[in-house]
Amino acid sequence: MTDIIVPALGESVTEAIIAKWLKSEGEAVAMDEPLVELETDKVTLEVNAAEAGTLVSISAQEGETVEVGALLGALGAAGDASTPKKEAPKSDAKAEETPKAASAPAPSSVDKSGELSPAVRKLINDNNLDAAAITGTGKDGRITKEDVLKAVESGGAAKTASAPVPAATPSAPREVKDREERVRMTKLRQTIAKRLKEAQSEAAILTTFNEIDMGPFMDLRKKYKDGFEKRHGVKLGFMSIFVKAAVQALKEFPSVNAEIDGTDILYKNYYDIGVAVSTPQGLVVPNVRDADVKSFAEIEKSIGDMAGRAREGKLGMDEMTGGTFTITNGGVFGSMMSTPILNRPQSAILGMHKTQMRPMVMPDGSIEARPMMYVALSYDHRIVDGRESVSFLVKIKEALEDPARLLMEI
Repeated sequence: MTDIIVPALGESVTEAIIAKWLKSEGEAVAMDEPLVELETDKVTLEVNAAEAGTLVSISAQEGETVEVGALLGALGAAGDASTPKKEAPKSDAKAEETPKAASAPAPSSVDKSGELSPAVRKLINDNNLDAAAITGTGKDGRITKEDVLKAVESGGAAKTASAPVPAATPSAPREVKDREERVRMTKLRQTIAKRLKEAQSEAAILTTFNEIDMGPFMDLRKKYKDGFEKRHGVKLGFMSIFVKAAVQALKEFPSVNAEIDGTDILYKNYYDIGVAVSTPQGLVVPNVRDADVKSFAEIEKSIGDMAGRAREGKLGMDEMTGGTFTITNGGVFGSMMSTPILNRPQSAILGMHKTQMRPMVMPDGSIEARPMMYVALSYDHRIVDGRESVSFLVKIKEALEDPARLLMEI
């Protein structure tokens, strides 16, 4: 018999939700065949069979929250559809060794604080609840998030009758009306919501804007796009030049590539540029590692590969952590202007928008229709000053309006 356990999920990720079992009890499985789909706050991943055989038992059901190392089920030999025997309950004789007392606590009131997951413990503390008064419905009587929320609704687990109810106490779900549908937020969507709110609460976010005449780059792209694709096997898009321009600007303004850690500033002498990708599950930000040493073609290939795997839910955890700066392109959806929110703990994010023909007054006073794009830089004003943020965006503008600057690194 081989146990199926929750694998390591990546940096700072300790738990996942069982999204879907891909096999049923008693069903034969091949080696490396996907058994169950787990959903974390960053990615969706599959747990594969370590060997060929039969799925003899499922220990954790769909929708349950499980921690790293938790038992999901068991694999047996091929054709073995028997279910493993559960651990026998403790005998009454052993229970009778300790005389019963009128003041002895019931099993559900035993202090379970040492068995709580970090997320459950935080929810209990935030709502001023007594873990000993909550009946756990999870494996081996463990308390789940759902148990805590039920206790909050019933009000039966408050530490004291007079304890004030925190303002953030979850309210009871309202009644669903006609033509409404209640759908539980995915783990990824919950985390996106939490982190966006944290970014607004923790950082002093300010946004500065500029506009770029995309004509010079578009002319360059039109001239060389066929040769570029023929030579490198990938199309020359907008993202690679924005990544290259961002790297050059980050080198000149290192605070934009840094982060705050307590009372210290961590300056990063490497450039892992995150590129926001929209997927059916929500927004994810895979990173182009060491973008400063990659060619335009290598950056385009990296972005294309990661975007495709992101939409299929096949990105690795390491690909979405550790970025130093982020670029998001709302222009692909038609956005004219926006104020992007920081991808914490990063200190800045660059927002691209739709390129649109607009009448512009030229240096000689004439008026021309030019392909213009608004760009926005949201930044943490605690670490990045206004002069740096404006100058950073001007550096991006200069690089796009005169692409030769990128080759000359000026």
